[in-house]
Amino acid sequence: MKRLLFVVLVFVVIIPIAACSGGGEAAKQTAPEAVRPPVAVEAAVAAVGVVTEGIDVTGTLAPKFEVDVKSEVAGLVSEVYVAEWVRVKKGEPLARIDIREQEAFVKRTEAALGSAKAAELQARVAENRARRELERMKQLKESGLATQQALDDAVSEAEAAASRVEAASAQVRAAQEDLNQVRTRLAKGRIVSPIEGVVSERRANVGDLVGEAGSNQPLFHIVDNRVLNLTVSVPSASMAGLRRSQPLEFSTDALPGRTFKGTVMFINPAVNEADRSVRVIAEVDNTAGELKGGLFVQGHIVTGRRDGVILVPREALSGWDVAGRKARLFIVEGELAKSREVRTGLVTEGGVEITAGLKPAEIYVVRGAFNIKEGDKLLIARKQGS
Repeated sequence: MKRLLFVVLVFVVIIPIAACSGGGEAAKQTAPEAVRPPVAVEAAVAAVGVVTEGIDVTGTLAPKFEVDVKSEVAGLVSEVYVAEWVRVKKGEPLARIDIREQEAFVKRTEAALGSAKAAELQARVAENRARRELERMKQLKESGLATQQALDDAVSEAEAAASRVEAASAQVRAAQEDLNQVRTRLAKGRIVSPIEGVVSERRANVGDLVGEAGSNQPLFHIVDNRVLNLTVSVPSASMAGLRRSQPLEFSTDALPGRTFKGTVMFINPAVNEADRSVRVIAEVDNTAGELKGGLFVQGHIVTGRRDGVILVPREALSGWDVAGRKARLFIVEGELAKSREVRTGLVTEGGVEITAGLKPAEIYVVRGAFNIKEGDKLLIARKQGS
């Protein structure tokens, strides 16, 4: 009896388990499969364009022409004609130095010049008289009315008169040079602008003592911003691609959204030993006056251009191996997503170059790829470049 009861109990327990197992399989067979809904993405059409190759640089703008204006003579500032931030032309007066003693020197030298010219005139008159006397003595000697001694004396007197003319002429030239010197010194009391530009600083005021006897501090600082120099440093590893006349495109935070251009004009023939870089200077046409000296800029020197290049945004790439130059893109085929490996090339501000794996006119996913699986149905919310 005990053995029979044990068998019955086991049978009773096993039946419900089998029954439950059979019911689960049946439930799985009868339940419908879950369908993944379409994934909303943004897509773009692959298009070819132009890509520029270059060297990224940073640097600072500075005026190509600027000058400190100083006084060459000592004296007190008697007049100031300009204020700060005004435009001046070359030769325009800026200030005047009181050097009235130079005016007295000019008058004294003018008088000395007049005296020297008068002495020269007298010497020339005496020379003419001596030459006439010499001619008369020659005629008398031929007629036998004058002795050889008298003729010799006349020749000596004519030569002496000519020497006195030369000495008087030398005195005139010396007096003229003295006058030019004092006039030049007098003119230095009138401070003028040596270039056309804007007075960026004015340090001169009426009554200031300037020049040799006072402070040698500049009176004015004038800046010509029409042409700017952009000085940048290029790593020596990239110097092989540098050439004169290459364009340099740059931007500055002071004028966001704007791009400016310059031209490489000077390349330092020596490499800086401290950081192994080459100093490069580009000229920037700033006729419009939008840029200012001292601005920090970021840009690149354009070393080449290539046509027929496909660029995609960086966010379109997944699993991007920068060093290995490979990544994956989701291509839209019909309404389905297909993952594809692509080869990458140059990285620019406009995107990443695709050298293989993507053809023009193919549609690829730009945004939303993180939520896509292979073969997913796509709902293109926005298509770019179509």
